[in-house]
Amino acid sequence: MRLRLGLGGAPLGNMYAAISDEQAHSVLEAAFADGCRTFDTAPHYGNGRSEERFGNFLTGIDRDAIVLSTKVGRLLEPDTGGPRNFGAYVDVLPNRQRFDYSATGVRRSLDDSARRLRVERIDIAYVHDCSAMTHGDNAALVLRDVLDHALPELARLKRERRIGKVGVAVSDWRVCVDILRHADLDCLLIAGRYTLLDQSALAQLLPLCEKRRVRLAIGGPFNSGILATGVANAAAPLRFNYEEAPPAMVERARKLEVLCERFEVPLRAAALQFPLAHGSVDVVLVGVKTIAHWRDACAKLEHPIPQAFWDALRSAQLIAEGAPTP
Repeated sequence: MRLRLGLGGAPLGNMYAAISDEQAHSVLEAAFADGCRTFDTAPHYGNGRSEERFGNFLTGIDRDAIVLSTKVGRLLEPDTGGPRNFGAYVDVLPNRQRFDYSATGVRRSLDDSARRLRVERIDIAYVHDCSAMTHGDNAALVLRDVLDHALPELARLKRERRIGKVGVAVSDWRVCVDILRHADLDCLLIAGRYTLLDQSALAQLLPLCEKRRVRLAIGGPFNSGILATGVANAAAPLRFNYEEAPPAMVERARKLEVLCERFEVPLRAAALQFPLAHGSVDVVLVGVKTIAHWRDACAKLEHPIPQAFWDALRSAQLIAEGAPTP
């Protein structure tokens, strides 16, 4: 049976803390050995460091054995004097990023990614971070560029068989609804908006995906860590959506944790299994830095969870009305 757990590449780009090339390679090898066949990365992750690490791994495996995705929307310009820490990433490669959703930028981005990844084709090319969460007041102009330039160019690349599928990868589900009003997509990568903690994409986006036959990958199933550690015994500051978790989300996570303890269900198991129950969801992506964390995710994906647990979550209004459960 196909493993519905994919490997997300942000941590392998040194998100929050640096790891060695050797450690990154060991994680990629372990995931593949355990049956993972979905691998996702992006130029943004470590200014190309994640893609280069993926490329080193890919030279040793059958390219046709995996589904490989990366993203467009940011170009990397060499800059040996650039900062070595950038946003959430540390010890990044000596590049500077600039947003570019033009047709020329999209094509160059895919060429650059293919070089770093050491491949000739990309299975899925996602337009990355094209929402107001990233662009603020410029979001409307970015959306126009995506619709007029980025997506048509990706469609051409698909016809040229340089890529297999066209999608959008964002944390804000609303921009996906806007895009689907005007364009066709094969797939979406939604980070943190259809999870055990945050089901905000359910009411509008997921029915639209069902209607339009758009397939979903769910990123950030632990909502930046709060569903990985829980609340009660968390040593580090709790994060939600890459920032300090607001009190309402901390309290909601606490209620989830209490019910998990009552039914002896690991919180991570519930978090990984919940989104996969929806008919439009193909895979859940986890980002890890160690083999132990990867194998923990594999184990939690298979952990038996009684129906009574899901019923209790629904009774406590911790699962949205209409959300399917495993």
